[in-house]
Amino acid sequence: MQEKNDALPSEPDRYGLVAIAFHWLLALAIVCAFLLGHYMSDLPLSMTRLKLFSWHKWLGVTILALSALRLLWRLSHRPPVDLPMPAWQTRAAHLTHGLLYLLFFAVPLAGWAYSSASGFPIVWFGVLPLPDFVSVDKALAASLKEAHELLANGLALVVLLHLAAALQHQLLNRDGLLQRMLPARR
Repeated sequence: MQEKNDALPSEPDRYGLVAIAFHWLLALAIVCAFLLGHYMSDLPLSMTRLKLFSWHKWLGVTILALSALRLLWRLSHRPPVDLPMPAWQTRAAHLTHGLLYLLFFAVPLAGWAYSSASGFPIVWFGVLPLPDFVSVDKALAASLKEAHELLANGLALVVLLHLAAALQHQLLNRDGLLQRMLPARR
């Protein structure tokens, strides 16, 4: 099926420009948030650490917003048809994509809840105060911190699996799968 894309029609075997933009923006935001999260967690308490925590939260909320927009786009625009491959690979690809979408929401929501339970509100880009999910509760905050870290590490593993599969298709199968998520050359 051909993906509808008013900005630029897609070919039946490619993603449209909007889907490609969502994919790469979300990928960049997730990598930055993950790396920033690991870096800042080992820093001593300082103004720099507090600033980095704010940036990490801003990235998390941005990831959540991009994920919602991407999901809405995906529900209203069919992706290209699956490439010919064994049934188990098709099922694995669909399962991986489902896990990615689930974790796109679960990781930032767990982080938001952790921030709320810790008593540190999120003010998106220092302008838009977001509501707290839960009341301040230090024991709950500790559990939510672990959940956020576990989910983030799970997302990193699923992203690596996704990347490995894309590289396998590109380098070993040479079936053009990667080109589907790159802007068409005109």
